[in-house]
Amino acid sequence: MSEPILLRAGDCFILPRGLPFQLTTDLSLKPVHYTIALSRLNSHSALPAMSEGTRYMAGGFFGFTGSHAEMLLQSLPPIVHIRRESDRDAMRWSLERLREELRDPQPGGSLIAQQLAYMMLIQALRLHLASATQAGGGWLSALTDKHMSLAISSVHNNPGHPWTLEALAARVGMSRSVFALRFRQTVGATPMEYLTRWRMLLAADRLKNSTDGLSTIARSLGYESESAFGKAFRRVMGRSPRQYTRSNQVQLIP
Repeated sequence: MSEPILLRAGDCFILPRGLPFQLTTDLSLKPVHYTIALSRLNSHSALPAMSEGTRYMAGGFFGFTGSHAEMLLQSLPPIVHIRRESDRDAMRWSLERLREELRDPQPGGSLIAQQLAYMMLIQALRLHLASATQAGGGWLSALTDKHMSLAISSVHNNPGHPWTLEALAARVGMSRSVFALRFRQTVGATPMEYLTRWRMLLAADRLKNSTDGLSTIARSLGYESESAFGKAFRRVMGRSPRQYTRSNQVQLIP
């Protein structure tokens, strides 16, 4: 079953989980499958011009690749709904500019439209994080905390560094105990658990999309031996690196 989403003028939604949904301005209306609605739209040789006050809807999708993309998607709720008028105003310029680019194509218009779409996505995520109703922890929420954000960016930028709890605490200018407590409360995992998971997500992506050997991947992510790397990988991913590689090779066979 898909969840109905009631549309109001100026509303903005992000649906990060790919779940089925319905869009409507009236919950009493009978749903129409999008393929039928699209065929009706395409059957008109010329669409009427938009007049002042006309309502329209813009939609699109972003494709995320790599195992670590899951960290972003799982940090978001099933629906991100930008409701407040002040927040919608912050996105209106990008949306209006995007409409102009699509309505009156110019050289380089596709590139401008793409960048405007990126701006709208980032702005929507910013507004979601800044919302007073934002609850819970996780990687994305932690980015609003300057100390936790610095720790996370340090791990992301240099995952092969021999990070320790003491080193990360010193990096953000906090005591070891206070840093460990705040990180766990904010992110939902200890700093070392987060570091290991990030390394294994990067490793999984390389095992799937590169020809690097296990020893090369292990050393680049801060492990001195394949054995230590393999144990960490199995603990996080639920199978050995070789099992993970074989399973992805099988999936690629037509």
